Amino acid sequence: MLKVIELNYPLGNRRWRLKIIYASEKLEKECTKLDWAKKKFGGNKKLAISLLARINAIEQADTVMDIVAIPSFHFHNLSGKRKGEFAIDVKTRRDNWRLILVPLNDEEKEFDPCDIDKVAKIARIVLIKEVSSHYE
Repeated sequence: MLKVIELNYPLGNRRWRLKIIYASEKLEKECTKLDWAKKKFGGNKKLAISLLARINAIEQADTVMDIVAIPSFHFHNLSGKRKGEFAIDVKTRRDNWRLILVPLNDEEKEFDPCDIDKVAKIARIVLIKEVSSHYE
């Protein structure tokens, strides 16, 4: 079951809206609760805090472009059976953990095709599919 989190942020006279959809309730807890995140990373508090910070940055973003523009996130496309999905590093390139996400259109459907150069500027909904190690 997909869990939808809607956040409204006032910004001057402008209100913008970001929607995060989590692939499961367990994933939502791992991404939003420190104790669950620490458990996910085998007790590694630094990775857990970094994951929660990444989620916070996504929540604060206006569009996916705001995430793409942060160099330390190392936003990159995936290939093969994960074509159309993207990843950001949970902490650094040396840590094998990544957050897998998919930008969605206003109807909560995947863009087809998903040309991130075009989609990133308009996508206001993100599906967070998983947090995983590169080598799992």
